[in-house]
Amino acid sequence: MVADAHAARVRQIFSNIARRYDLFNALSSFGIYRSWLARTARAAACTPADRVLDVAGGTGDVAFELARRCPPASIELTDFTPEMLEVARERIAAGAARGVDVGVREVDAHNLPYTDGSFTMVTCAYGLRNFSDRTRAMREAARVLVPGGRYVVLEFATPPWAPWRALYGWYLGHMIPLIGGVLCGDRSGFEYLRDSIRGFPPQEVICDELRRSGFSAVSYRNCTGGIAAVYTAVK
Repeated sequence: MVADAHAARVRQIFSNIARRYDLFNALSSFGIYRSWLARTARAAACTPADRVLDVAGGTGDVAFELARRCPPASIELTDFTPEMLEVARERIAAGAARGVDVGVREVDAHNLPYTDGSFTMVTCAYGLRNFSDRTRAMREAARVLVPGGRYVVLEFATPPWAPWRALYGWYLGHMIPLIGGVLCGDRSGFEYLRDSIRGFPPQEVICDELRRSGFSAVSYRNCTGGIAAVYTAVK
């Protein structure tokens, strides 16, 4: 029941902000999030033979970055918030997929509706901290990957340098709810997002969780002094 309540809360928040989500990302990060997406695409390094599952894909930022920088054979863009996926469909109609076969589907990351070994790569941006059961979602990602398939994750992280961590903590605590409230009229939703970032484990803990979930060759690279990190892991 707790997990169900958490999932319902997350879905409500993202359904409310879907139309302003991309603008919020741009303003709240001063545009820096674009470099995080580029780092994610470089880590993915898709080939034309790759079949990609994008979990918690939202409005399609990761999927369309892959389509632009390293187009795979196909991308299954998934999320469990229909309003976010509707924005993604509009972006596809406007040409964001750049000719890549991008399917859009409402999916729960804890129960992926795909057979074992269906994909060569799974990507996930800003999803891990919102999942009710992070380990279960990781194991599901491993299940649908082929042996040797890769899991590429972009997520907010813990800056290792104390002064930068303190400054970021102040910005996170004061400015994120303010910007979100002004743009989207949902300050409480952005207070949840702030708290989900604050409560997310440090990078090494996430690496340990990935290893326990069936992955090997786990590594990460910090972005912007550790505000975010890109994790890579192999099934």
